[in-house]
Amino acid sequence: MVRKKVNVHGDGVRSRNEETEWEKRSDDAPTPKLRLRIAYGGLRYEISVSCMSSFLEVKILSVETGLQVDEQSLVYRGRERENGEYLDICGVKDRSNLVLIEDLSSIQRRFIQMRRNAKIQTATGAINDIILQLDHLAQQIHTYATLS
Repeated sequence: MVRKKVNVHGDGVRSRNEETEWEKRSDDAPTPKLRLRIAYGGLRYEISVSCMSSFLEVKILSVETGLQVDEQSLVYRGRERENGEYLDICGVKDRSNLVLIEDLSSIQRRFIQMRRNAKIQTATGAINDIILQLDHLAQQIHTYATLS
């Protein structure tokens, strides 16, 4: 990884030294790395990716959220982006803000799965109660059979 100092001047907006990270490609040509700001609910964090990465790669690096890749949706400039879209083609720049949201279909799937699990646990508890009662009755029958 190569670091390059860049002086930014113009319109008085920024006049400080910034470091830009560069990543070596297989053909030894450096490609700049982007620092992206990811917002997920109240969580804010920053990740560093190649400018030639796709939104899928950003989702994979967003492990801090605890969401699976298929449960995530990334929004950039007000539009939900597809996994196959590339950052540089969509105009993502260094220190751009992305919003990570949980996919609505995954919320519905998780809710349905939770309801199924609750029903299974209720049925399992009822079966366990019946098994305990049968064991108790079998023990009573055995006791009566040995007394007679």
